[in-house]
Amino acid sequence: MSKIEVNKLQTLTGHNDCIYALTEGSNPRYFYTGAGDGMVVAWDLDHPKDGKLIARLPHSVYALETDPLRNLLFIGHNFEGIHVIDLNESKEIWSLKLTDQAIFDIKVFGDEAYIGTGDGVLIVVDINSRTVKKHIKLSSKSIRVMSIATSKRHLAIGLSDHSVKVLDLTNDFNPIANLTAHTNSVFALSYSPDETQLLSAGRDANLKFWDTDKYSLQENIVAHMYAINYLYFKEDGNLLVTCSMDKSIKIWDAEERRLLKVIDKARNAGHGTSINKVIWSSYNQHVISVSDDRTISIWKIEAN
Repeated sequence: MSKIEVNKLQTLTGHNDCIYALTEGSNPRYFYTGAGDGMVVAWDLDHPKDGKLIARLPHSVYALETDPLRNLLFIGHNFEGIHVIDLNESKEIWSLKLTDQAIFDIKVFGDEAYIGTGDGVLIVVDINSRTVKKHIKLSSKSIRVMSIATSKRHLAIGLSDHSVKVLDLTNDFNPIANLTAHTNSVFALSYSPDETQLLSAGRDANLKFWDTDKYSLQENIVAHMYAINYLYFKEDGNLLVTCSMDKSIKIWDAEERRLLKVIDKARNAGHGTSINKVIWSSYNQHVISVSDDRTISIWKIEAN
């Protein structure tokens, strides 16, 4: 894979504060954003200019997660808990007051939702009964990001104590691994689509590749100038994208672990401030990014 062509297709506006949260919908034609203004907005990739407000909350929204099985959207409402939107009806159907902390990430697996909080507690919620099943105290520092290997049934958790902890979802959340190679907070974490690798990154600007058999470190790359805020694999697993506080997006060859393209303001009319989240759409293979500059960008990425 020698050359990547990048074209910026859209700049979407509407949020009144930094955009922190971004997730693909159960139907990947749609995606959802959440921001410091407490607004959660639905966007349609076929008609991207027409954002639709689906929730307005009093506090910032850092975390969004869709539940494809039930077509729900989970919203992490800072200092409160979770709000659950029925995406068929675009209305809230239930909520749970869980914490007085920030909620940095939410993951749904089967009939459970996992909520990571600012005081290092993993809260396990039973979706069907709408009740809390378990509190697991992992650290005195924040849980920042999570990723699930669905076949292996491993839950990886990146924390502000510089560690990545891996728990066993088949065996009562027992610890499998405690990865301590980072020198600062872990913000970005993802299993590869084939689950052979776990990638982690964060405030130390390093991108680390772990094998998932023994969770041994395979490679470390100094990938950005400043904190790496998020990373995301393309659906086929060949490419991945990282975004950073350094205002750049980078496209990587996942197999060769090689940088292919830098997307930034100077070269591509990119974001002017920290880029907080990025996803690689499984609907049209476009890259979607959100930033402190209050805008959403949609990028067409072509590999030649």
